[in-house]
Amino acid sequence: MNIELARQQMVQQQVRTVEVFDADILKVLSRVPREQFVPSGLEALAFAETELPLAHGQVMMTPNVEGRMLQALAIQPTDRALEIGTGSGFITACLGCLASEVTSIDLYEDFQAAAAANLEDSGVTNFDLQIMDATQELPEGEFDVIAATGSIEVFDPRLVMALNPGGRLFVVVGASPNMEARLVTRTGENDWQTRSLFETDLPALVNGGLPAQFSF
Repeated sequence: MNIELARQQMVQQQVRTVEVFDADILKVLSRVPREQFVPSGLEALAFAETELPLAHGQVMMTPNVEGRMLQALAIQPTDRALEIGTGSGFITACLGCLASEVTSIDLYEDFQAAAAANLEDSGVTNFDLQIMDATQELPEGEFDVIAATGSIEVFDPRLVMALNPGGRLFVVVGASPNMEARLVTRTGENDWQTRSLFETDLPALVNGGLPAQFSF
């Protein structure tokens, strides 16, 4: 397989076809070596429009969803980013290329260890990986962008409270198979605006399907 040809075909023939036209996003997807972040043995599927299975019942999102998420967040070079669900570290790398710094949290130590190695191999250095259950707590401070890489069954407004004013949250809400990707922008101390982006189906964050326990 011609890796570079496959990467460019992913960007030009898959991601652009879902109206991801932001030049910075396309550049990042063209440069971050996605094949280094996929599970061993699945390198041939690194650029396919399919979810790739990870351990613990999690997945890597499809390139189209990744591109639409990154574009919707409108990440600025001065932004502080939070990722909920590190997985393989691919989105962590993309956020690191677009923002000034990225904090990424996950429940699983094996994910964080592998992601750290992947990130270092790809040359990304502005990241902080933490073991944390997002349904119970979030890192201290406020963020300019939050990307949730797994779904939650019921939206919890306390996610918005982790944003600075004007901050943006990408989150997928609902129950399989009918979920909605949303962009939520914090507009005031206790106010926010929600825009529906597209329909999708994404595995839940661990404990994300249990809204009664969703408190942090």
